[in-house]
Amino acid sequence: MTQLRNKTLKKVLKKLDEEIKTYKDENPWKDKRDWRTYEDELYNRILQAIYGYEFFIDKAIKILDYNEKNTLGRPPSLTLKQKCTLLLLKQLIGKSNREMALLTLVFSALTKVNVSYKSIERLYSDDKVSLVFNILHKEILNYKLDNSKIDLCGDGTGYSLTISRHYASEAMKLKNKLKEAKGQHSKKTKKKKQAFVYSFQLFDLKSRKYISYGTSFKSEQKAYFKAIKMAEELEIKIASIRLDKYYSKQVYVKYLSDRYKGIKFYLIPQKNATIKGCSRWKGMLKSFIYRTHDYFREYYKRNQSESAFSEDKRRFGWKIQQKRIDRIDMAIFTKVIWHNLFWIGKKV
Repeated sequence: MTQLRNKTLKKVLKKLDEEIKTYKDENPWKDKRDWRTYEDELYNRILQAIYGYEFFIDKAIKILDYNEKNTLGRPPSLTLKQKCTLLLLKQLIGKSNREMALLTLVFSALTKVNVSYKSIERLYSDDKVSLVFNILHKEILNYKLDNSKIDLCGDGTGYSLTISRHYASEAMKLKNKLKEAKGQHSKKTKKKKQAFVYSFQLFDLKSRKYISYGTSFKSEQKAYFKAIKMAEELEIKIASIRLDKYYSKQVYVKYLSDRYKGIKFYLIPQKNATIKGCSRWKGMLKSFIYRTHDYFREYYKRNQSESAFSEDKRRFGWKIQQKRIDRIDMAIFTKVIWHNLFWIGKKV
């Protein structure tokens, strides 16, 4: 067996940019799309999502075994099913709380639902709705899928919390400021109000569903660990994972290796990487060094997560209108649920 050496690794890393360019030239990202087939498949997936969400809500409430008649105190104006449905529809339509309350008035003759915008806002922090959504998420993941190990990729994005500021532009401004301030230390630093929230999703390459997600106001890294924790709680079996270059460090590989035996990693090593690390780290480097283009073929499957984010933001927008932390998290969770609903019709 070929022995792994730091000298060999550094030699490959030195030519990494050239190797990536060659691979991309030989393997263009986008194949020519068959628009007729694409439109038919999209139409069918949308139909299954719209007609299917009520089925999953009913199933989740049944599993929760919630009885409306056993509640104490003043009877709620909405049933648990109506609460879950209203919150999901509000996210899909993309209206504000006040506009959504007005829409319920318009359709009250048919739906018998008449609530204020404050009632809609409170749905984002309703414990029973949260329980139903967690069960709902698990049921959607298990729909038409077996319990075998899955191949994942993971990536982070962000959502703006104000109308005037956008995640991508603000992130770039922050990077530029850090570059300018490198080497300089300021004694006084003013705290600025958080303008966007970090979100990290683990994405199943086969079904195109989000397996888990995490959010954080502080860093993408914290959102990443929350997503991993959620995957553990769901008892997801991971066969392989592809992550951004930031996570290409021995500490992240060991962290996942300890939790998922036999997991394969497809990460692009950083320029200062060494062979020192756990067995999974060394095995990954061997594949990277001696089967580089096959390795790239697996790694660049993570581009699917970027296309998924783009799809979600075109469909649901890039702004979060909630203010409280728990409600912001629920708003992102509803986006995750709708994304998965839109892919339950995919043939796997």
